[in-house]
Amino acid sequence: MPTPESLQHVFHAYDIRGLAPEELDEVFARRLGQCIVSQFRPANVLVGRDMRITSPALEAALIEGLTASGASVTRIGLCSTPMFNVLVGLGNGSYDMGVMVTASHNPGKYNGFKIVRGDASPVGQGSGMEELADAVCAAGEVASGGKQGLVTEDATGLERYIDHILKLAALPTEMPKTKIAIDAGNGMAGTVLPELLKRLPWLEVLPLYFEPDGTFPNHEANPIKTETLTDLVALVKKERCAMGVAFDGDADRIGFVDEEGTPIPGDLATAMLGQEMLRQSPNGLVLFDVRSSRAVSEALAEAGGRPKMCKVGHAFIKRQMREDGAIFAGEVSMHYYFHDLHFVESGDLVLLLVLRRLARERARMSALWKPLKKYAHSGEINFTVADASVVMRRISDAYAPLATSTSDIDGLRYEFRDPARPQADWWLSLRMSNTEPLVRLNVESRDAETTKKRVEEITKLITA
Repeated sequence: MPTPESLQHVFHAYDIRGLAPEELDEVFARRLGQCIVSQFRPANVLVGRDMRITSPALEAALIEGLTASGASVTRIGLCSTPMFNVLVGLGNGSYDMGVMVTASHNPGKYNGFKIVRGDASPVGQGSGMEELADAVCAAGEVASGGKQGLVTEDATGLERYIDHILKLAALPTEMPKTKIAIDAGNGMAGTVLPELLKRLPWLEVLPLYFEPDGTFPNHEANPIKTETLTDLVALVKKERCAMGVAFDGDADRIGFVDEEGTPIPGDLATAMLGQEMLRQSPNGLVLFDVRSSRAVSEALAEAGGRPKMCKVGHAFIKRQMREDGAIFAGEVSMHYYFHDLHFVESGDLVLLLVLRRLARERARMSALWKPLKKYAHSGEINFTVADASVVMRRISDAYAPLATSTSDIDGLRYEFRDPARPQADWWLSLRMSNTEPLVRLNVESRDAETTKKRVEEITKLITA
C-alpha cells in the first residue's frame, strides 16, 4: 500500500475507488475495516463483494480489519449492489453498517468500496466520508478494539432479495408471453438474474454475457455508453425482441433499448418509470437530476406527480429522498431509486416494473418513451480545464444576467424562456467534477440546430 497520506484521492463523493492492487491492496482494506469501526462504532457489519479478480482478497482483508477491531461480520459473498443494499435494509437494525467491495462499472483494473449505514443510507460526502478518509490516511497504526468479532456466513440472501422485489413489483397473476434480450455485461447481474428468471416462466430471455468475469472480456459494463450496447442491439433486431436490457458491473444501473434497437436515454426512462410509480402513489414527489430533459418534469406533472430537480449523485439523492419523502428518483446515469426499497436502486425491480407496464398497456417499448423525446439534448460534454472555478465564473458572468430562472443546487443551471418566442427556449447545466479537473456541460433546446449553436458558443467561453 502507498503511504496512507497519499491516498486521499481514492475517497470520492459517493464511494472509494482506485487501482487495485496498486492503490487499494489488502493493507488498505484491512486499515479501512479498522477505521470503519473506530469512526462509526458498528457492532455488526454486512459484507458483500463483486466478481473482480481482486475482490476476494480485499474482502478477506476488510473482514480481518473489521473483526480485529471488535465488529462481528455477516458475509454474503458474491452479490449485486442492489442485493447488498436491500439485505442491509431488510435487516431492520440487525446490521449497523454494510460494506460492498466493488468498483461498479469501472474497468477491471479498478476496485473499491461502497459503505452504508444500517438503514442502507450511504456514507458519502457530508455524511462521514471525509472523516473516514482522514482516519485511513492519517499516519500511524490504528488502535485495535480488543475483543475479536465473529464471522457468520449467510447463504439465503439472494432468495430473500428476490422475494422482496417480486413483492414490491406486484406483477399480475397472468402475464403475456414476452421475449427480451438481457446483457449482464459479465457483471453481478449474472448471479442474480438466473434465480429471478426461474420465477418468471412467461418471460423468454436471450442472455448475453451472464458469466461473471472481472476482466470484462466483451465490453465495459456501462449501459450509458451506447458503444457498449452493440451486441444487445444486434440481438434485439435479429430475434425481434420486445426490448433489450443492459446492466452495469454491480447491477445497480440498468439501460434499455426498444424493439427497434434504439437506446432509451436515462432521463426519459426516469419519466417513463415515474409515470408508473405515480399510478400507485398519486401526487407523489419524484426527483430528477439537473441534467435531465425538460420533458421529464412535464411528463411527471401531467401524470399527477410533483417533479423536483435535485443534485447528481446517489448519496445526495438518497439523502434528499429521505428528507423530502420522495416516492421515486432517477438519474441520467441510469440509477433509479425507490422509497419502498429503502431509498436504494435495483435494476431488477426496474425491469419488473417495465414488464408490468408493457403488459398492462399492451404497448411496444417505443410507444412508452418516444412521446417523451420532445427536445434536442446535447448529452453530457466533458471539458478538461486548468481551473474549473474560473470557467464556472466566466459562464455565470455571461449567462446569469440573461436567464429567466437560475439554480445553483448543482453547479449552474440556467433557463432561458421568451413567451413571445417559445421556440427559442433553452437551458444549460454546467457542473464541476468532484474528482477530476473537468467541467460537465449539458444543453437542451427545442431543435437540434439551436442546441448545436448554443453548445458551440458556450464551448468557446469554456476553452477561451
